[in-house]
Amino acid sequence: MNTGSMTDRCGDRGRILTLTAGPYTAQVASVGAGIESLTVDGRDLLVRNPPTGPALLSRGAIIAPWPNRIGDGTYTWDGRELQVPLSEPERGNALHGLVSHLPYDVVQTGADRAVLQLELFPSPGYPFHLLLTVTHRVDADLGLLTTVRAENLGLDDAPYGVCPHPYLIAGPESLDTWTLQVAANRVLEVTGDRLLPTGLSPIAPGSALDFAEGSVIGDRRLDHALTGLARDAHGVAEVTLTAPGGTGVRMRFDERCPWLQLHTADRPEPENDRVGLAVEPMTCPPDAFRSGTDVVRLPPGRPHEASWSISGW
Repeated sequence: MNTGSMTDRCGDRGRILTLTAGPYTAQVASVGAGIESLTVDGRDLLVRNPPTGPALLSRGAIIAPWPNRIGDGTYTWDGRELQVPLSEPERGNALHGLVSHLPYDVVQTGADRAVLQLELFPSPGYPFHLLLTVTHRVDADLGLLTTVRAENLGLDDAPYGVCPHPYLIAGPESLDTWTLQVAANRVLEVTGDRLLPTGLSPIAPGSALDFAEGSVIGDRRLDHALTGLARDAHGVAEVTLTAPGGTGVRMRFDERCPWLQLHTADRPEPENDRVGLAVEPMTCPPDAFRSGTDVVRLPPGRPHEASWSISGW
């Protein structure tokens, strides 16, 4: 059903749907169900993808059926040894799930919303049958709101996890000058070479990863998964970035995402280096398919939903 959104074609990333409400405009790609852009009063809140080719570094994509990475691409589920392709071969890992570059069907559009669906059929490394429904909606006051619903169409329980992959922009000033505020009490320690977990450590007040009261990012290189997140009475956690000029961006997410990956996007290419902060609310941590930590056991007939929003000023 089409109820009036503007739609044009982007050959490399499918249909581009333009959603508007109040000061907000979002562009959604049918490939990856990704957010191509989000603006408030014309100011970018997210790092954009190049005009052609795949989404660069999975910018804006929905990441499923696992967030982050699986070491060696191997995991065991209900006694079955499984192997998914190594999409991060330089580290020997399977990165960012299976769907970030797959085409979704656009099943509903409107001036302020788009609903996209993808049927993920069983494959040798992930022999489970899922239906993913992604709803993006723009609200004049709340910004961009996204919900991902997963249904198991198979006969056996499936392992599952999900996260978004936006790179947030607080303002025109350098990322090093932005103030980051998020309250968490633990960090997942990882190996330096493959970024695989070694254990949880507390975040000490005043330490380099303590952003509870807000702290300028400076030259800190972040690529950390945090947990023990502070939440409001409705179970919502919040990340806020503020630029020196007073502009900012905020991401909020529900209790279905107990983990948060932050990444300053340190890259060897000057044009991509530290251009935005990746903020990824996750339902489970890195390497969860091997550790079992917070992996969603998705039974047939019992859907899972996770939601988040992005707003700015």
